[in-house]
Amino acid sequence: MQNPEKSLSFFDRIIDKESFRRSLRAARLGKTYDEYIRYISTQVAYIAIAMVGFIIVMHLLVIRFTVLKPFPVLVQYAVIMVLPVALLFLGLYFQPVLVAKGREARINMDLPYAITYMQALSATLTLYNIFRSVYEQEELYGEVSKEFGMIVRDVELFGDDLITAMRNLGSTTPSENLKTLLDDLILMFESGGDITAFLASRSAHYREIASRELETGLKTLEIMAEVYVTAFVAAPIAVIIMMAAENMTGQNQLSSLMPFFLIGLPLGAGTMIWIISLIIPSEHYEITHREIREQEFEGSIPVRKPEEGQELAFMRSIRQKRKAMKVLDVLKNPIKYYISDFRFAMVISAAMGVLIFLLFIYGPVGSFVPARDQAEVLICFLIIGMLAPVMVAFEVRRRYINRIEAQVPDFLRELTDLKDIGQTIQGSVHLISTSKLGLLSSELAIVDREVKWGSNVSNALVRMEERIGVVMIKRAISLIVRASEVTNYIREVLIIAVGDMEHYLKLKNERYTVSFAYIMIVYLSFAIYLYTAYQLNVSFISSFEKLQTNIDISGNTQDMFRIGIILGFFSGIMAGQLSAGSIYSGFKHAIIFLAATVVMFVYIL
Repeated sequence: MQNPEKSLSFFDRIIDKESFRRSLRAARLGKTYDEYIRYISTQVAYIAIAMVGFIIVMHLLVIRFTVLKPFPVLVQYAVIMVLPVALLFLGLYFQPVLVAKGREARINMDLPYAITYMQALSATLTLYNIFRSVYEQEELYGEVSKEFGMIVRDVELFGDDLITAMRNLGSTTPSENLKTLLDDLILMFESGGDITAFLASRSAHYREIASRELETGLKTLEIMAEVYVTAFVAAPIAVIIMMAAENMTGQNQLSSLMPFFLIGLPLGAGTMIWIISLIIPSEHYEITHREIREQEFEGSIPVRKPEEGQELAFMRSIRQKRKAMKVLDVLKNPIKYYISDFRFAMVISAAMGVLIFLLFIYGPVGSFVPARDQAEVLICFLIIGMLAPVMVAFEVRRRYINRIEAQVPDFLRELTDLKDIGQTIQGSVHLISTSKLGLLSSELAIVDREVKWGSNVSNALVRMEERIGVVMIKRAISLIVRASEVTNYIREVLIIAVGDMEHYLKLKNERYTVSFAYIMIVYLSFAIYLYTAYQLNVSFISSFEKLQTNIDISGNTQDMFRIGIILGFFSGIMAGQLSAGSIYSGFKHAIIFLAATVVMFVYIL
């Protein structure tokens, strides 16, 4: 049997083993160093075998890429073989580093809010139970919860003591901020210091650090936006102009470069979008609805124990009724489910794609498009039609979330003011429900009604946060509920919650303001591409006609159209990634770019 150490010796020579181990642990990919190296080897072997088969088919069918024809056949095969293998290896090699970098940014952004939550728990819970509570709130605190899950694992599964588990996490976490916090908590825990006061002082400190992290992230976005515009918009324009200048004989020189454009542009742009999604934290545009199963009254005693068959039939009928009620709720609130679950929009997208294809092939739509451009226009229509339903769902969701988040600071301030004058949580909810806070007031009115009917105010608030489904609402309500369970004096916690929410909204507005300039750059660069295509195919030709010189570069128009489709789609996705850290946010930009491309190349040129 082959020695595993010998099989890994090649990678050990070209990889910094210790550094790679640290990145792999920090990325939490669930693989050891040896397992991940074997995974890379396996994937590289698969792609190598696939490329060998592709080369054999090329050789048998005498297929040659135009751009590689000047080179010997062996050189052509070597390029076709080595390039995909090298790209795959580099992607898998750098994946742990990029994932760890992205997790670091997300941990640093969510850490201040997690510390605020820990502060609310620290008055009554032990330090370990605080870590466990944050771990159980993963949908609210994201990567911080995952990191604290490592402490829970080490204590409950491996039997380590709390200090050892905290030190283990400090040695593997990608965030220096979290490591510093853990080191300070260890000192406070061992010395018997006031953890509540310590967490209160750390919350503001880490909010300041998060602001600086955002500035660094925005600078990274600026660099990525400039690289994208230069490499994937300006470069094709420059190449097209050079080809047009050299193409004085009317030969279609641009077609020889089309394999580079058709493969290189999507691959390069997609890689940049993937890298940005890993290293830059995205905004919270999730809507989640969890079924609340807590009982208002416990300890009910059954009259008699049902027989086994009766119990199964009863539970089956309950499940059927729940499904029926779920369907009825979807029919009563279609917008709620449409924006919270993209699966509904994706079903509509698939139906739209089929409908557009049928109308284009068998219907009247194709007759309005020149025969030469029908394939390209069909692709544009299919992409637009399939993106539109998801785009509408996301944009409605985004506006809903922005409106809700803008109301939260006012709600928390009013709650703080009412607590100052001695109002209980129940009385405060009743008074705020009559104020004009928009959707939040109507939801608080439901909470007030449930409390009057005998529900516990904490459970009613939890049900409200699940009905709304917005992450920042859940953070605020969870903080209020936890603080109210600990003490009736929650004014300090509410003030911190207001600060956290205003800090979040401030960072969100700063990101949008700064990224708006990058979006305009992407729009301007794409407009320049369309203008260049127009000038080359209209003004350039007409200027030579006046000189009675026969210049024909019309064959390049279709190639420019195809490049425009690629640039339009990926430029739209890039604009969304820059603005909100979400490809869904880029769908509207992609639709605008593709529509402009169709208008330019079909109805103007």
